[in-house]
Amino acid sequence: MHVRAVQNRAMTKPDPQDVLESILAAAKKAGADAADALLLQSVSAHVAYRLGKLEEVERAESADLGLRVFVGQRIAFISSSDFSADALAALAPRAVAMAKLAPEDKYACLAPPDRLAREFPALDLEDTQEPAAEVLIARARDAEGAALAVKGVTNSEGGGANFDRTRIAFATSEGFRGGYAGTQHGVGVAVLAGEGTEMQVDHDSASARHSSDLEGAEAVGRRAGKRAVARLRPRKIKSQRVPVVYDPRAANGLLGHFAGAISGSAIARGVSFLKDRLDKKVFAPGIRIVDDPHRLRGLRSKPFDAEGVANRRRALIEDGMLTTWLLDCASARQLGLQTTGHAARGTGGPPSPSATNLYLEPGTLSAEALIADIAQGFYVTDLMGMGVNSVTGDYSRGASGFWIENGKLAFPVAEVTIAGNLKDMFAQLTPANDLVFRYGVNAPTLRVEGMTLAGA
Repeated sequence: MHVRAVQNRAMTKPDPQDVLESILAAAKKAGADAADALLLQSVSAHVAYRLGKLEEVERAESADLGLRVFVGQRIAFISSSDFSADALAALAPRAVAMAKLAPEDKYACLAPPDRLAREFPALDLEDTQEPAAEVLIARARDAEGAALAVKGVTNSEGGGANFDRTRIAFATSEGFRGGYAGTQHGVGVAVLAGEGTEMQVDHDSASARHSSDLEGAEAVGRRAGKRAVARLRPRKIKSQRVPVVYDPRAANGLLGHFAGAISGSAIARGVSFLKDRLDKKVFAPGIRIVDDPHRLRGLRSKPFDAEGVANRRRALIEDGMLTTWLLDCASARQLGLQTTGHAARGTGGPPSPSATNLYLEPGTLSAEALIADIAQGFYVTDLMGMGVNSVTGDYSRGASGFWIENGKLAFPVAEVTIAGNLKDMFAQLTPANDLVFRYGVNAPTLRVEGMTLAGA
């Protein structure tokens, strides 16, 4: 068993905003025309449990400071996890010296003052109580134990539980000051069923901002075990065109491809298959896709974006129509538009557009009704590979799941590839009514007509 505690040279007593004020003042004194600074402080704890034995207990504390400086239209980024007085004193002059040597970036900018957040909504993102190591151990143990208790499960890759707390503080030389904190509890397990060359593996996990919202570890474990057993003795299928139904945990991948295609940076570079589809039909009528940064206790919620811009709930797709791009300040300037408040960033690089709590609203049919009229089809539970062409929308992914026969799941299927084009897939997509918010990106069961299945 490994027990490890890690702590960097993080500052603990100074107020985060005081640190940011000091570094911004130093940047201006060193010759920067403008600057912004981001401070991330984190605490993370993790335990691993395998075959009834505790394997690892780990806890780490860290802090990272990122500074971006502008000298005209020349910019530089610098970051540090050393908060000693000497290290902080050297940071701003070094960043300004780097900026003076950088090429000009005519699109780089701080957020316009009229787009900055003035009020920060209360989103209840932080659980004030950190769980003791014993609590995390019990979660990991119970998840694995429940999975191993499922008949047919023969081995385990391990159970785990974690807790993370992150505090974010952000400030700009133009006067923005803001900060918030969030926590995340998680539990997961992966197990194997069967024997020898016939073994199959599956997994499950759950996460939540607050301990009280976290799904029970035993339920997670039972689901993982049942999934692994259900995959035993998979068959191969001949190549054909069939309706494909995506299980919710696979369906959210389609939303990820959509979000990437409407990212302002991809649109500005002209490398998206949706680059000419703004204010046009992209999905089937009735489809609505929402991005909501203000979802209470949402896993990707935040009261303002990474440039201090006010953010809000938006319907990215309304009745099948694409209503907006995802924009940060730089991509908005390049496109002659206004930022949509979708900037995300770390301490070591520039902002870039990113969705927050992204989800496709449920339809009216149950998942069972969605497949009831399918004589022959494929139900996808897992996807492999990254075979998506972002320029053309061509889509090809390795997949496993279950064969649909006369409206029912008949037997497991493995080693197939499903292919189509995302433009056609989006236009032919039908959602079920079983949306559950489990991840940062969520979708109900989704049916897509006429995809090509390449099998044996």
